[in-house]
Amino acid sequence: MFKILFFMFLAIPLIEIAILIEIGKVFGAAYTIILVIGTAALGAALLRQQGLSTIAKVQMNMDQGNLPATELIEGLMLLVAGALLLTPGFFTDIFGFSVLIPALRHRIAQTFLASFIQSQIDIRKTDTETNNGNIIEGEHWESDSK
Repeated sequence: MFKILFFMFLAIPLIEIAILIEIGKVFGAAYTIILVIGTAALGAALLRQQGLSTIAKVQMNMDQGNLPATELIEGLMLLVAGALLLTPGFFTDIFGFSVLIPALRHRIAQTFLASFIQSQIDIRKTDTETNNGNIIEGEHWESDSK
């Protein structure tokens, strides 16, 4: 896990710098800076709209007595998208803007939730097989009797 994070923290800024240099060669530095600021502003506006919509869905599900698990995952995804969109560069903006597509975000959240639930079922199945189904519940406490 550390190696993956290290690689990402090293590779992503290098990719961003390379893309910014290439776009700067084509359009010039001023237009590149304006474009970076523009994508951040557009991303922030879209993020606000999508975030408010997701909060409304969470409240609606809770009012109906349903667990808003998918919507909560979508909210977390929007939080990550916000960080990506506010990071200067175009590479991270691609991922940030893709999360702002509601159908894609919903599909990813459902897939994540399904895999999480399946992993929990597998863990419980493994625990049950390990214990042969014999679970003895009880309490334990220590006394200060000397």
